[in-house]
Amino acid sequence: MKIVANSSVLIALSSIEQLELLKQCFNEDIFIPDAVWDEVVVTGKGRAGAEIVRTTTWLKRRTVQDADYVNLLCTSLDRGEAETIALAREFKADVILLDEKAARSVADRLGLHVLGTVGLLMWARQRNLIPSLRKQLDALRHKGRFRLSQQLYRAVLAEVGEG
Repeated sequence: MKIVANSSVLIALSSIEQLELLKQCFNEDIFIPDAVWDEVVVTGKGRAGAEIVRTTTWLKRRTVQDADYVNLLCTSLDRGEAETIALAREFKADVILLDEKAARSVADRLGLHVLGTVGLLMWARQRNLIPSLRKQLDALRHKGRFRLSQQLYRAVLAEVGEG
């Protein structure tokens, strides 16, 4: 299985000390493009995720080969999202980890299987990798300053039986 991640998922999970869930859920290396590495590790130095992403051996940095495709995607997405989608396409990734609505929409149109932070936490809860989705969502909202509508919050809790 090939997985490519964008910065938002890495930062969000790191902010609630749950980055390891990625390894537990997929049991595979996870690939991140250079722009995501730069955003999280270089520009984000001292912030949530920077150090753990830099030192985690199962997160593998990769350079996107098709720069023209990235530039085309950058007309509507930021560089990290564009490189994440381009890398997922190049790798024929099984899963692409994205949170931003516009990027998810583009990835969906390209036929990529998209999973976001909330979906990943739901999946982890359904597999008993975390004891409480509510606790993680509350931490995301407060500690991670993750934007999550009340409607979605209630819906995902109900779906895993915590509503």
